[in-house]
Amino acid sequence: MPSDPTLIATLLGGVVGLVLALSGAGGGIIAVPLLVFGLHLPMIAAAPVGLIAVGLAAMLGAGLGLRNGIVRYRAATLIGSIGMLAAPIGVWLAEHIPNPPLLIAFAGVLAVTGVRSWRRARPPVGECASAPRPLPCHVDPAEGRLHWTAPCARALAAVGLLSGTLSGLLGVGGGFVIVPALQRHTDLDSRSILATSLAVIALVSIGGIVAAGLHGRIDWPTALPFAGGAALALLAGRLVAGRVQGNRLDQAFALVCFGVALLMVARGSGLIDYGG
Repeated sequence: MPSDPTLIATLLGGVVGLVLALSGAGGGIIAVPLLVFGLHLPMIAAAPVGLIAVGLAAMLGAGLGLRNGIVRYRAATLIGSIGMLAAPIGVWLAEHIPNPPLLIAFAGVLAVTGVRSWRRARPPVGECASAPRPLPCHVDPAEGRLHWTAPCARALAAVGLLSGTLSGLLGVGGGFVIVPALQRHTDLDSRSILATSLAVIALVSIGGIVAAGLHGRIDWPTALPFAGGAALALLAGRLVAGRVQGNRLDQAFALVCFGVALLMVARGSGLIDYGG
């Protein structure tokens, strides 16, 4: 096992980038626990470091999506702009909440994400077909662009508010909120949802990083190699993403979420010595 903190940070960042490449959501969910358990950082220090890695990797993924024309940039701008404004709220809350409750809150986010991932891997069988429900945001078949309405704008704005607050509070990019929300509120295809999610994560992460930097909370010697490893792994992961079976990946990710959630609860409640 490597003992060099820089090497450890790079390898752990690589795990984040790989998860982000395969799912478009979950990079931040994995980043913070890796920093807490792998490098023994408290939540208030791990959150901005994880956000830098997720943000950098998301920028690369979003750039590739823009090049391929699959990013819904107007939706991403709306969600991301509101998320950037909301991120400082989360940073302020993190400054005033002790470490144990933050760990337990993060465990709750992990558990919810795990349940969603498991359900996605095992869709209900034998349900009768029902009429498709009306969506706030739908693609205009004539123009191939999202048709904007007031309900659509409200739904996407709410997504930005929630993802931005969580990014500042817990150091997550918000993909676990953004991807399900785009699936629920729009009829975009999966490739467009993934690319748009990465664009939003990049924007939201900027707000959280700037706010954390102004508070002097960024551990740059850890953040830089961690972010570098995430960026390299994301680029490599995109080469194999299409070959990985989605259901198995969702199941594996769900089990990881459940296991790490238990560890976070144990550490937050004092059952596991912090050791840092």
